[in-house]
Amino acid sequence: MSSFKDLRIVDNFYQTSAFFPMPTLLVGTLPDDGKTTLGPYSLCQPYYIAGKEYYAMLLCCRNSSNTAQNILKRKKCTLNFITDDRKLFKEAVRMGFPGDTPEEKMKNCLFTLEDGLRKQADPKGEYPQVVKECYQVFECTWVDTLDNAQDDKPGCLDGYPEPYHDFNGITSKFGAHFILRVDKILMKEKYYNAIVNGVRARDFPRVPVDYGYRDSKNFWYTKFRRPIPELLPVREGNLSSVRYAADRIDPNVKFTDEACMKLVRVPRIFLPTALKGCVAWAKENGVTLITAEHMDIINDKRAKEKNR
Repeated sequence: MSSFKDLRIVDNFYQTSAFFPMPTLLVGTLPDDGKTTLGPYSLCQPYYIAGKEYYAMLLCCRNSSNTAQNILKRKKCTLNFITDDRKLFKEAVRMGFPGDTPEEKMKNCLFTLEDGLRKQADPKGEYPQVVKECYQVFECTWVDTLDNAQDDKPGCLDGYPEPYHDFNGITSKFGAHFILRVDKILMKEKYYNAIVNGVRARDFPRVPVDYGYRDSKNFWYTKFRRPIPELLPVREGNLSSVRYAADRIDPNVKFTDEACMKLVRVPRIFLPTALKGCVAWAKENGVTLITAEHMDIINDKRAKEKNR
């Protein structure tokens, strides 16, 4: 006999029929007056993470929302990740009330807006501002050509007619999905340094977790607690197996034994990808024999940041 009960699945199942951990962020978009407006969201997650010419996030939202309508119009948005500060989280909940106009949402808003890096690089361009209080921000552009969504237009606030797209643009009468190219990742200096130099437990931002479930009265979330490290399992390969793969990856770029030893802990399924990345770096830098020193440079985030 099963130890579980069969719970009925209903609309908004992640809120009404489940306890589903999610991030909390503010999506910044540009309405008609050009002044950035913010909308809180949790249904946002990585979409393209590797193997494409760009990286992307997926945002799910109501297609009549200010956020969806502004993305349909101007394609650009910012994903602002807030901390678990109780005052700021309460403000995010307030801004999530459906039906408020951008002016009503932003009146006496506690969040501070400032220009992002895209605006600094293109002063004449129009870009949503970013939230100063956040620990990180993604500046994004909607990839409207995917799923042939480029012809989707704003304006249908009472529900969109068919036909609908499968995964991008208007996907149902009341729903929308937006695949957002990540153009810039903005990181506060403390957390930037942690990622570049090596993260310790005390370096993690105070990230709130939205439980998904909500009732008729409350929106539930949990505050940050100190993260607990758990060692990864170590299954080392051997020099001969790495050497076998390395010798066949590219005829013009070779690896020393010492360089191959730097890759013995890479799982076999990821080894070809890791080797191809090393070869790409070698060709960019005019290297035909990759040494252990070269591998240290390739693996060093600080060196990558310096090269940028």
